[in-house]
Amino acid sequence: MTEIPQTPFGFTSTTDDVLAGVDLSGTRALVTGASSGVGVETARALAGAGASVVLGVRDVDAGRRTATRISESTGNPAVGVGRLDLADLGSVRAFAAAWDGPLHILVNNAGIMALPELTRTPQGREMQFAVNFLGHFALTLGLHDALARAEGARVVSVSSNAHLYAPVVFDDLDYRFRLYHPIGAYGESKTAAVLLAVEATRRWSGNGVLANAVHPGAIATNLQKHTGGLQTPPERRKSVGQGAATSVLVAASPLLAGVGGRYFEDCAESPVVHERPPLFGGGVAPFALDPANAERLWETALTLLA
Repeated sequence: MTEIPQTPFGFTSTTDDVLAGVDLSGTRALVTGASSGVGVETARALAGAGASVVLGVRDVDAGRRTATRISESTGNPAVGVGRLDLADLGSVRAFAAAWDGPLHILVNNAGIMALPELTRTPQGREMQFAVNFLGHFALTLGLHDALARAEGARVVSVSSNAHLYAPVVFDDLDYRFRLYHPIGAYGESKTAAVLLAVEATRRWSGNGVLANAVHPGAIATNLQKHTGGLQTPPERRKSVGQGAATSVLVAASPLLAGVGGRYFEDCAESPVVHERPPLFGGGVAPFALDPANAERLWETALTLLA
Protein backbone atom coordinates (compact mmCIF):
# COMPACT_ATOMS: atom_id res chain seq x y z
CA MET A 1 0.00 0.00 0.00
CA THR A 2 1.27 3.46 -0.94
CA GLU A 3 2.78 5.33 1.98
CA ILE A 4 1.17 8.72 2.42
CA PRO A 5 3.56 11.62 2.98
CA GLN A 6 2.83 13.91 5.89
CA THR A 7 1.33 17.13 4.59
CA PRO A 8 1.96 20.56 6.09
CA PHE A 9 -1.81 21.08 6.38
CA GLY A 10 -4.26 20.49 9.20
CA PHE A 11 -7.53 21.45 10.88
CA THR A 12 -7.31 25.18 10.13
CA SER A 13 -5.98 24.91 6.58
CA THR A 14 -8.11 26.38 3.81
CA THR A 15 -8.59 25.52 0.16
CA ASP A 16 -6.28 28.39 -0.77
CA ASP A 17 -3.59 26.93 1.49
CA VAL A 18 -3.69 23.44 0.00
CA LEU A 19 -3.81 24.63 -3.62
CA ALA A 20 -1.16 27.34 -3.34
CA GLY A 21 1.16 26.85 -6.30
CA VAL A 22 -0.98 24.08 -7.85
CA ASP A 23 -1.80 24.58 -11.54
CA LEU A 24 -4.87 22.70 -12.75
CA SER A 25 -4.89 24.18 -16.26
CA GLY A 26 -6.02 21.55 -18.75
CA THR A 27 -7.94 19.48 -16.20
CA ARG A 28 -11.70 19.00 -16.05
CA ALA A 29 -13.59 18.65 -12.79
CA LEU A 30 -17.16 17.83 -11.78
CA VAL A 31 -18.49 18.79 -8.35
CA THR A 32 -21.95 17.58 -7.32
CA GLY A 33 -24.09 19.67 -5.02
CA ALA A 34 -22.14 22.77 -5.94
CA SER A 35 -24.87 25.38 -5.55
CA SER A 36 -24.34 25.88 -1.81
CA GLY A 37 -21.97 25.31 1.08
CA VAL A 38 -18.84 23.22 0.79
CA GLY A 39 -19.61 22.30 -2.82
CA VAL A 40 -19.43 25.92 -3.94
CA GLU A 41 -16.11 26.44 -2.21
CA THR A 42 -14.72 23.21 -3.66
CA ALA A 43 -15.70 24.30 -7.16
CA ARG A 44 -14.36 27.83 -6.59
CA ALA A 45 -11.00 26.54 -5.40
CA LEU A 46 -10.59 24.16 -8.34
CA ALA A 47 -11.59 26.87 -10.80
CA GLY A 48 -9.23 29.30 -9.11
CA ALA A 49 -6.38 26.88 -9.75
CA GLY A 50 -7.26 26.82 -13.44
CA ALA A 51 -9.51 23.77 -13.81
CA SER A 52 -12.52 23.69 -16.09
CA VAL A 53 -15.36 22.95 -13.64
CA VAL A 54 -18.90 21.66 -14.09
CA LEU A 55 -21.41 22.10 -11.27
CA GLY A 56 -23.79 19.12 -11.06
CA VAL A 57 -26.94 20.50 -9.42
CA ARG A 58 -30.70 19.92 -9.15
CA ASP A 59 -31.57 23.62 -9.42
CA VAL A 60 -30.00 24.77 -12.68
CA ASP A 61 -30.90 28.43 -12.14
CA ALA A 62 -29.16 28.46 -8.76
CA GLY A 63 -26.26 26.63 -10.35
CA ARG A 64 -25.93 29.25 -13.07
CA ARG A 65 -25.88 32.05 -10.52
CA THR A 66 -23.18 30.19 -8.61
CA ALA A 67 -21.17 29.57 -11.77
CA THR A 68 -21.29 33.28 -12.61
CA ARG A 69 -20.04 34.23 -9.15
CA ILE A 70 -17.21 31.68 -9.36
CA SER A 71 -16.15 32.89 -12.80
CA GLU A 72 -16.19 36.51 -11.67
CA SER A 73 -14.23 35.84 -8.48
CA THR A 74 -11.60 33.60 -10.09
CA GLY A 75 -11.34 35.09 -13.57
CA ASN A 76 -11.94 31.62 -14.98
CA PRO A 77 -14.74 31.55 -17.58
CA ALA A 78 -14.71 27.74 -17.84
CA VAL A 79 -17.37 27.09 -15.18
CA GLY A 80 -20.46 25.29 -16.44
CA VAL A 81 -23.65 23.77 -15.06
CA GLY A 82 -25.45 20.49 -15.61
CA ARG A 83 -28.74 19.29 -14.19
CA LEU A 84 -28.23 16.34 -11.85
CA ASP A 85 -30.80 14.91 -9.44
CA LEU A 86 -29.10 12.11 -7.51
CA ALA A 87 -32.42 10.75 -6.22
CA ASP A 88 -33.52 10.15 -9.82
CA LEU A 89 -31.45 7.47 -11.53
CA GLY A 90 -32.80 8.56 -14.90
CA SER A 91 -31.34 12.02 -14.31
CA VAL A 92 -28.01 10.49 -13.27
CA ARG A 93 -27.85 8.28 -16.35
CA ALA A 94 -28.70 11.17 -18.66
CA PHE A 95 -26.02 13.35 -17.10
CA ALA A 96 -23.36 10.66 -17.45
CA ALA A 97 -24.38 9.82 -21.01
CA ALA A 98 -24.09 13.47 -22.02
CA TRP A 99 -20.54 13.85 -20.66
CA ASP A 100 -18.01 14.24 -23.44
CA GLY A 101 -14.25 13.88 -23.12
CA PRO A 102 -12.02 13.05 -20.16
CA LEU A 103 -12.81 13.78 -16.52
CA HIS A 104 -9.82 14.33 -14.26
CA ILE A 105 -11.54 15.13 -10.95
CA LEU A 106 -14.93 13.90 -9.71
CA VAL A 107 -16.05 15.24 -6.33
CA ASN A 108 -19.13 13.38 -5.09
CA ASN A 109 -20.08 16.14 -2.68
CA ALA A 110 -23.88 16.46 -2.72
CA GLY A 111 -25.79 15.12 0.24
CA ILE A 112 -28.84 15.24 2.47
CA MET A 113 -28.85 14.70 6.22
CA ALA A 114 -31.18 13.41 8.92
CA LEU A 115 -34.51 13.41 7.13
CA PRO A 116 -36.93 13.41 10.09
CA GLU A 117 -39.29 10.84 8.58
CA LEU A 118 -38.51 7.67 6.66
CA THR A 119 -38.66 8.65 2.99
CA ARG A 120 -38.09 6.41 -0.01
CA THR A 121 -37.52 7.08 -3.68
CA PRO A 122 -40.09 5.88 -6.24
CA GLN A 123 -37.87 2.80 -6.63
CA GLY A 124 -38.22 2.06 -2.91
CA ARG A 125 -34.75 3.10 -1.74
CA GLU A 126 -34.28 4.90 1.57
CA MET A 127 -33.68 8.50 0.53
CA GLN A 128 -30.39 9.26 2.32
CA PHE A 129 -28.83 6.04 1.04
CA ALA A 130 -30.21 6.82 -2.43
CA VAL A 131 -28.82 10.34 -2.65
CA ASN A 132 -25.62 10.11 -0.63
CA PHE A 133 -24.47 6.76 -2.00
CA LEU A 134 -26.52 5.09 -4.73
CA GLY A 135 -26.87 8.15 -6.96
CA HIS A 136 -23.16 8.86 -6.66
CA PHE A 137 -22.36 5.21 -7.32
CA ALA A 138 -24.42 5.32 -10.53
CA LEU A 139 -22.76 8.59 -11.54
CA THR A 140 -19.25 7.32 -10.87
CA LEU A 141 -19.96 4.11 -12.75
CA GLY A 142 -21.46 6.02 -15.67
CA LEU A 143 -18.40 8.27 -15.87
CA HIS A 144 -15.84 5.48 -15.62
CA ASP A 145 -14.74 5.74 -19.25
CA ALA A 146 -14.31 9.51 -18.96
CA LEU A 147 -12.27 9.04 -15.79
CA ALA A 148 -10.12 6.36 -17.44
CA ARG A 149 -9.45 8.66 -20.42
CA ALA A 150 -7.94 11.21 -18.04
CA GLU A 151 -5.06 8.79 -17.33
CA GLY A 152 -4.75 9.66 -13.67
CA ALA A 153 -8.22 10.66 -12.49
CA ARG A 154 -9.18 11.19 -8.87
CA VAL A 155 -12.57 10.57 -7.28
CA VAL A 156 -13.47 12.20 -3.97
CA SER A 157 -16.28 10.58 -1.99
CA VAL A 158 -17.51 13.01 0.65
CA SER A 159 -18.33 11.07 3.80
CA SER A 160 -18.73 12.17 7.43
CA ASN A 161 -17.63 11.18 10.91
CA ALA A 162 -21.29 10.17 11.28
CA HIS A 163 -20.24 6.94 9.54
CA LEU A 164 -18.96 5.91 12.99
CA TYR A 165 -22.58 5.47 14.07
CA ALA A 166 -23.57 2.85 11.53
CA PRO A 167 -22.18 0.11 9.30
CA VAL A 168 -24.10 -0.80 6.18
CA VAL A 169 -26.88 -3.24 7.11
CA PHE A 170 -27.07 -5.22 3.90
CA ASP A 171 -30.15 -7.21 4.88
CA ASP A 172 -32.30 -4.12 5.40
CA LEU A 173 -30.99 -1.21 3.34
CA ASP A 174 -34.41 0.40 3.01
CA TYR A 175 -35.64 0.12 6.60
CA ARG A 176 -38.36 -2.42 5.91
CA PHE A 177 -37.78 -4.02 9.31
CA ARG A 178 -35.60 -1.71 11.37
CA LEU A 179 -36.87 1.31 13.23
CA TYR A 180 -35.84 4.37 11.26
CA HIS A 181 -33.39 6.74 12.93
CA PRO A 182 -32.48 9.92 10.99
CA ILE A 183 -28.83 10.09 12.06
CA GLY A 184 -28.39 6.32 11.88
CA ALA A 185 -29.58 6.28 8.27
CA TYR A 186 -27.32 9.23 7.48
CA GLY A 187 -24.35 7.48 9.05
CA GLU A 188 -25.04 4.31 7.09
CA SER A 189 -25.08 6.25 3.83
CA LYS A 190 -21.75 7.84 4.73
CA THR A 191 -20.19 4.47 5.51
CA ALA A 192 -21.32 3.45 2.04
CA ALA A 193 -19.55 6.51 0.63
CA VAL A 194 -16.25 5.33 2.11
CA LEU A 195 -16.75 1.81 0.79
CA LEU A 196 -17.34 3.26 -2.69
CA ALA A 197 -13.86 4.78 -2.61
CA VAL A 198 -12.30 1.54 -1.40
CA GLU A 199 -13.82 -0.64 -4.10
CA ALA A 200 -13.47 1.88 -6.95
CA THR A 201 -9.75 2.01 -6.21
CA ARG A 202 -9.46 -1.78 -6.16
CA ARG A 203 -11.31 -2.21 -9.43
CA TRP A 204 -10.06 0.80 -11.36
CA SER A 205 -6.54 1.64 -10.22
CA GLY A 206 -5.23 -0.27 -13.22
CA ASN A 207 -7.01 2.32 -15.38
CA GLY A 208 -5.38 5.14 -13.46
CA VAL A 209 -8.53 5.94 -11.45
CA LEU A 210 -8.06 6.36 -7.70
CA ALA A 211 -10.72 7.26 -5.13
CA ASN A 212 -10.58 8.47 -1.54
CA ALA A 213 -13.19 9.44 1.05
CA VAL A 214 -13.14 12.57 3.18
CA HIS A 215 -14.81 14.00 6.27
CA PRO A 216 -15.07 17.77 5.75
CA GLY A 217 -15.62 18.62 9.40
CA ALA A 218 -18.39 20.59 11.05
CA ILE A 219 -19.44 23.53 8.87
CA ALA A 220 -22.67 25.50 9.23
CA THR A 221 -24.52 24.92 5.93
CA ASN A 222 -27.98 23.97 4.69
CA LEU A 223 -27.08 20.36 5.46
CA GLN A 224 -28.17 20.83 9.08
CA LYS A 225 -31.65 22.14 8.29
CA HIS A 226 -33.28 19.06 9.87
CA THR A 227 -31.09 19.03 12.99
CA GLY A 228 -31.78 22.48 14.37
CA GLY A 229 -28.48 23.85 13.12
CA LEU A 230 -24.89 22.93 13.88
CA GLN A 231 -24.53 21.30 17.30
CA THR A 232 -20.74 21.00 17.29
CA PRO A 233 -18.83 23.01 19.94
CA PRO A 234 -17.48 26.28 18.50
CA GLU A 235 -13.86 25.22 18.85
CA ARG A 236 -14.50 22.21 16.59
CA ARG A 237 -16.25 24.15 13.84
CA LYS A 238 -14.74 25.11 10.50
CA SER A 239 -15.30 27.83 7.96
CA VAL A 240 -16.45 26.77 4.51
CA GLY A 241 -12.91 27.31 3.23
CA GLN A 242 -11.53 25.02 5.92
CA GLY A 243 -14.30 22.48 5.38
CA ALA A 244 -13.58 22.12 1.67
CA ALA A 245 -9.82 21.95 2.17
CA THR A 246 -9.63 18.17 2.64
CA SER A 247 -11.74 17.51 -0.48
CA VAL A 248 -9.54 19.81 -2.54
CA LEU A 249 -6.33 18.34 -1.12
CA VAL A 250 -7.40 14.82 -2.04
CA ALA A 251 -8.73 15.94 -5.42
CA ALA A 252 -5.78 17.92 -6.66
CA SER A 253 -2.66 18.07 -4.49
CA PRO A 254 0.46 16.47 -5.99
CA LEU A 255 1.28 15.35 -2.44
CA LEU A 256 -1.37 12.63 -2.75
CA ALA A 257 -0.57 11.37 -6.23
CA GLY A 258 -0.98 7.60 -6.42
CA VAL A 259 -3.01 7.36 -3.19
CA GLY A 260 -6.39 5.60 -3.15
CA GLY A 261 -8.82 3.70 -0.99
CA ARG A 262 -8.24 5.85 2.12
CA TYR A 263 -10.25 8.12 4.43
CA PHE A 264 -9.06 11.62 5.25
CA GLU A 265 -10.02 14.36 7.70
CA ASP A 266 -8.32 17.61 8.67
CA CYS A 267 -6.10 17.26 5.58
CA ALA A 268 -4.55 13.99 6.77
CA GLU A 269 -5.28 10.28 6.64
CA SER A 270 -7.47 9.30 9.59
CA PRO A 271 -6.45 6.66 12.11
CA VAL A 272 -8.53 3.50 12.33
CA VAL A 273 -10.51 3.40 15.59
CA HIS A 274 -11.95 0.23 17.11
CA GLU A 275 -14.79 1.78 19.04
CA ARG A 276 -16.80 4.92 18.54
CA PRO A 277 -14.88 7.89 19.94
CA PRO A 278 -16.42 10.51 22.23
CA LEU A 279 -18.93 12.86 20.63
CA PHE A 280 -17.36 14.93 17.83
CA GLY A 281 -14.28 12.69 17.83
CA GLY A 282 -12.56 11.51 14.67
CA GLY A 283 -11.12 8.44 13.04
CA VAL A 284 -12.43 5.85 10.64
CA ALA A 285 -14.21 2.61 11.53
CA PRO A 286 -12.77 -0.70 10.28
CA PHE A 287 -16.11 -1.66 8.74
CA ALA A 288 -15.89 1.38 6.45
CA LEU A 289 -12.55 0.27 4.98
CA ASP A 290 -13.22 -3.47 4.93
CA PRO A 291 -12.58 -4.80 1.41
CA ALA A 292 -15.20 -7.56 1.74
CA ASN A 293 -17.83 -5.00 2.72
CA ALA A 294 -16.74 -2.79 -0.18
CA GLU A 295 -17.03 -5.56 -2.75
CA ARG A 296 -20.38 -6.70 -1.37
CA LEU A 297 -21.79 -3.17 -1.47
CA TRP A 298 -20.60 -2.66 -5.04
CA GLU A 299 -22.25 -5.88 -6.20
CA THR A 300 -25.42 -5.06 -4.24
CA ALA A 301 -25.54 -1.59 -5.77
CA LEU A 302 -25.25 -3.05 -9.26
CA THR A 303 -28.39 -5.10 -8.62
CA LEU A 304 -30.20 -2.02 -7.34
CA LEU A 305 -29.39 -0.19 -10.57
CA ALA A 306 -30.54 -3.03 -12.80
